[in-house]
Amino acid sequence: MWVSCFSMLNEETGIKLRAGSTVDPLPPDHTGLEYVGFWLRVVASLVDTVVIVLLTAPLMIAIYGMAYYTHSGGRWFAGVWDFILTFCLPIAASVYLWVRFGATPGKMMVSAKIVDASTGRPPSVEQSLIRYFSYFISLIPLGLGIFWVAFDAKKQGWHDHIANTVVVRPKPSQGVTFGRTHHD
Repeated sequence: MWVSCFSMLNEETGIKLRAGSTVDPLPPDHTGLEYVGFWLRVVASLVDTVVIVLLTAPLMIAIYGMAYYTHSGGRWFAGVWDFILTFCLPIAASVYLWVRFGATPGKMMVSAKIVDASTGRPPSVEQSLIRYFSYFISLIPLGLGIFWVAFDAKKQGWHDHIANTVVVRPKPSQGVTFGRTHHD
């Protein structure tokens, strides 16, 4: 279902959502890249969470009023717009951004990109959907699949392993020296 939605989006907007079509491919020599570790990915996730809340909270208040945040009424969703804005929108936005740019705003902030672990190319729509839903698997055993990033050689969480993705960024450049240097 989601794949067909993204295919329709592709046809209507002209934006190519196939792997490698809109994201700059990685250089053939990957020595200038490093895997992104746990803490930078935490920072990126926090930024993404703030962005989603800033986008959805005003809409939820406009639709449901402040009672949305104070009374759950024992239901999973307050209505159809709640489902669309808190479940569907984050899925669609994440997958679109991963395929189109290789990153969400948080990952962009830390210069990180999600790529196919085998090719270094941007993830496909299908791969991105697998990665997104694999987050739930990563979270089930007390978040162990997320914490796995800290201990894995390629800094992959379970969701990355399942989707065959890695998160990379350019290696920091050589250190900078300030002050005068004497050339005698």
